[in-house]
Amino acid sequence: MNRINGLMLGLALTALACMDGYSADDSPDGFTPLFNGKDLTGWKVPKGDNGHWKVVDGVIDYDARSEGEGDKCLWSEKSFGDFILRADWRLKKDPGFVHRVAVILPDGSTKKGPAGKDETVEIEDVDSGIYLRGSSKSQVNIWMWPIGSGEVYGYRTDAKMPAAVRAGVTPKKNADRPRGEWNSFEITMKGDRLWVKLNGEDVIQNAWLPGVPRLGPIALQHHGTFDSQTGKWTGPPSLVQFRNISIKQIHIKELNEEK
Repeated sequence: MNRINGLMLGLALTALACMDGYSADDSPDGFTPLFNGKDLTGWKVPKGDNGHWKVVDGVIDYDARSEGEGDKCLWSEKSFGDFILRADWRLKKDPGFVHRVAVILPDGSTKKGPAGKDETVEIEDVDSGIYLRGSSKSQVNIWMWPIGSGEVYGYRTDAKMPAAVRAGVTPKKNADRPRGEWNSFEITMKGDRLWVKLNGEDVIQNAWLPGVPRLGPIALQHHGTFDSQTGKWTGPPSLVQFRNISIKQIHIKELNEEK
């Protein structure tokens, strides 16, 4: 084999290898896909789910009716420590759960009326989120509440947490697009600190999550229960889709450069 033919063969083999797999080194920005757009490879489908977590037209689609026992969330097979996670999501327009929800103030508390009770507004709610490092407490919320998506419910509603923690995990603005449209998260975890960008807007900045695990998988959240007898939801359902999920594991130097 002459030198030119050998070079051509080497290039061909390299191209085939790139078609066969994908690694962080193949990406110019260092991100590795967590979803291949074809199937749920790399994710743990709940046992007994019966096809409710599925891939439809290149997106992860969920109808909130998993038949699995116990935890019905979709978990990544791999665990992660410090990272930047990117994910697109949208809430479907199927009928949700109509109820009244509290008005959340910038400090994470709820607005009170003259009688000292929570002020509420009625919404048709759908609800999902992304669990970080294997913890439901460190869930970055996706929902219809007026405060907007990106808040960390488990920390905001924990009365034992310092006021600064509860305020820090409350979105600085509502950056959600109308229901049915795609939204983009960029979620950064470094140590016990969290940043969330939603559609390019900073909604959470350097929030402290005391006690958050140092390492753990990521989950796409199940929420809501359907009552087949009444034909209605008993809580806000995860009528949600995800696409373009990718992650970059980072080091302190890289994070400081980006921030």
